[in-house]
This record gives sequence, C-alpha cells and structure tokens, in this order.
Amino acid sequence: MKVYFNNSCKICKAEIDLYKKEKIDEINWVDITNNDQAKIETKKDSKELLRRLHVEKNGQIFSGAKAFLLVWKNIPKYKFLYSIFSLPIIFQIFSIGYEIIAFFLYLKNKKQIKIN
Repeated sequence: MKVYFNNSCKICKAEIDLYKKEKIDEINWVDITNNDQAKIETKKDSKELLRRLHVEKNGQIFSGAKAFLLVWKNIPKYKFLYSIFSLPIIFQIFSIGYEIIAFFLYLKNKKQIKIN
C-alpha cells in the first residue's frame, strides 16, 4: 500500500510522522511535494494531490476520508479509529469534516509547491 501525503504541510507531516513511527512494512510513504512520479502513479495533478490524502491499494486509488480509513485499518495501534470512523453515519460526518479541514490546509499550503 502506498500513502501519498504532503510533507510540506506541518500539520500533515506531524500526523504522518505518528503513523510512520509504527514501522509498518506494508506501507510505503510517498511525499507528493513536487513529485512528478506521484502524479504519474496516481493519475492526479499537483493540485489534486495537495488537496487530499491518497492511498493506492491493489491498483486502486482512494482519496480523503476513505484513504484515512485504509491507513488506520493497516496500523494496529490505530485500528480502533477505523472501527469507529467506518460506521456509516460517523463516516459521513467524518468525510464532511475532513473535506472542510483539507480545504483550509490546501489554501494554507498551496504556495509551498508548484501547481500544474
């Protein structure tokens, strides 16, 4: 599984660093900052990559809240988050909340990378 994240965003980096500490061999962490290979692999442009977290699993790309569920599901310490946030009603609220926060983080960080 590959997790595409924005290492140039301090908030994003801090959260991903927590997950990386768990040293899950099955997760490959990919910084999207000015990363042309990430654009090719995900078939997304810089703006789309910067806007949300993305996960590639079994050849399929997942974005936003669904991507977070996959990350949590694959890290034993955080699997409880998957159990809670994957419940249908909670997932809907989580998705909306994620999109709002991701939008403001995008606005804050979009100047840090070249947008193509």
